[in-house]
Amino acid sequence: MQPVQSIDDPRYVKAMSHPLRVRILAMLQQRKASPVEIARMMDTSLGTISYHVRCLLQLGLIELVGETRRRGAVEHHYKALSKLVITDEAWSRARPIAKQAVVGSTLQMIGELAGASAAAGGFDRSDAALVRDGVRVDAKGWSDLSAACAAFQEEIRRIESEAAERIDGDPHAEGVVDAGVVYMLFEAASVSQVLASSARGDGDGDGD
Repeated sequence: MQPVQSIDDPRYVKAMSHPLRVRILAMLQQRKASPVEIARMMDTSLGTISYHVRCLLQLGLIELVGETRRRGAVEHHYKALSKLVITDEAWSRARPIAKQAVVGSTLQMIGELAGASAAAGGFDRSDAALVRDGVRVDAKGWSDLSAACAAFQEEIRRIESEAAERIDGDPHAEGVVDAGVVYMLFEAASVSQVLASSARGDGDGDGD
């Protein structure tokens, strides 16, 4: 089976439309794990996890990287393939249902991760950051913001690569942590309408 190539691939939509598959894929991007280990960590039944792992494997998003024999059974270990790069062109061609599925599942995972990190003191250090900003721009301004996000992503990858080299050279390096970085650029709904809608409890908060 050919691996998923773009966000508009129906197989990618199938994978990313389920929040549990999004979480499993995110975990396997960080480490290799078996369905047994994933089920234990996520406190979910092995049958459910095994089903979603099979889906990800059939979709070409993860690969088998090892086996372990435990009490007469074989435990299979998986790792995610390289991260799928969603190009501007692929995103523009994607159907609305594909975009909604990806955005919804990803935001849910981000919320869970940020909430758990905050509860564990992940934002306590003085150099942590939590910033939300809203700006009004024209077409040129939007283009500049998009370019700034792309440059920021490249800088993150550079920092990650250099840090990995230092850590490989000194496995006991001081201050090694898992850092979470989230950035978004989107056409924002009216904040006043969203807040008013939330207060009323009707939840439709359409933009102006």
